[in-house]
Amino acid sequence: QLDDFVSAHSDYNEEEEEQKYFRRKRLGVVKNVVAASLAGTLTYGVYLGLLQMQLILHYDETYREVKYSNIQLEDIDRKVLMGINVTPVAALLYTPVLIRFFGTKWAMFLAVGIYALFVSSNYWERYYTLVPSAVAIGVAIVPLWASMGNYITRMAQKYYEYVNYKEEHVQEQQRAPRGACNAYVVVFQTVFYVCFHLSFVCAQMPMLFFLNNYLYQLNHTLYGVKHCGERVGQHGAGTGRDTGSASPTATRQVLVLCGSAYRPTEEIDLRSIGWGNIFQLPFKHMRDYRLRHLFPFFIYSGFEVLFVCTGFSLNYGVCALGLEKLAYLLMAYGFSASACSSLALCTLRLRRQIPLLAGALVHAALLVTLFCWAPEPRHLVQAPLLYAIAVLWGTGSALNKTGISS
Repeated sequence: QLDDFVSAHSDYNEEEEEQKYFRRKRLGVVKNVVAASLAGTLTYGVYLGLLQMQLILHYDETYREVKYSNIQLEDIDRKVLMGINVTPVAALLYTPVLIRFFGTKWAMFLAVGIYALFVSSNYWERYYTLVPSAVAIGVAIVPLWASMGNYITRMAQKYYEYVNYKEEHVQEQQRAPRGACNAYVVVFQTVFYVCFHLSFVCAQMPMLFFLNNYLYQLNHTLYGVKHCGERVGQHGAGTGRDTGSASPTATRQVLVLCGSAYRPTEEIDLRSIGWGNIFQLPFKHMRDYRLRHLFPFFIYSGFEVLFVCTGFSLNYGVCALGLEKLAYLLMAYGFSASACSSLALCTLRLRRQIPLLAGALVHAALLVTLFCWAPEPRHLVQAPLLYAIAVLWGTGSALNKTGISS
């Protein structure tokens, strides 16, 4: 009876059970990628929506002065945007140390939590809440993207290990052959950006369901506007300052649904790296000529999103169609960028430079078009062309972002 109890079950198939185990592991990795992607979508959807709603409300200078003059924040937009955009300049100095100290998952959790703090600070608008929270956002932007990118890449490596669990180098926990994980990196980065670009759609919900009900009609908001497009800067006339609960949900999602990026033994190995070496890592990576060649793409990647959300949307879209159409224009961009992120899968068959260069060519053609053409103010017949430009710009953005990350 004892032999029957401790011996292997007659129906037990070790290979089949092993396959089931690693199938569950692969599903867990997919769950982690989807959870991290949706958390990034929720975080940026709420953050961008809040910024957009603030800037539209502050379009009325009387409203801004009456509401913020008693806390010396008449120039609230400039101070908040300065805090968000200037602080990341110092990110190279602390991001590797932060990720080394907290680990990849917890650095991501901390950064998403700071975004939730920024949203919460708008429920108690004071100088000591708005400005410090904006600076905190600037501090968290680079660690968030660094930890998120590292997390997605690490999930691709783990998926490769679970698919090839019988390989000798995987069983001995040795480094995978060069390029072995590339296909999984491309697929997971594509999944991330398909979800993330929907944040531009989510950001329009406050405007669609709230602000649009209170905006004046086309002829009032664009009264006296004579020129649109690139000619706004030449003639000095234009649209002037046209320029909740989901954040805590994203924080909990990262905490509960995203598994750890590294095994406990790997975490110990990472923490054994000296602080000095961790600090030097970003500068050591720049020795790679390929990263130096990508550096202009990194810079352009930020500016092109800023341009489509401000320069194009305001000087072209709002000037021609009115402020009430801003949400629909940005939604067209978001849906296009999300759908076209799947085009990055062509990297599995083509050279990796092709998506990057294709995105740059699309944007170059659009920039020449926008420089040579200016829409007429209050002329709704131009709407299809403006929406087409927004969709094509989303295509270029998708190729740009997925190409750089992959």
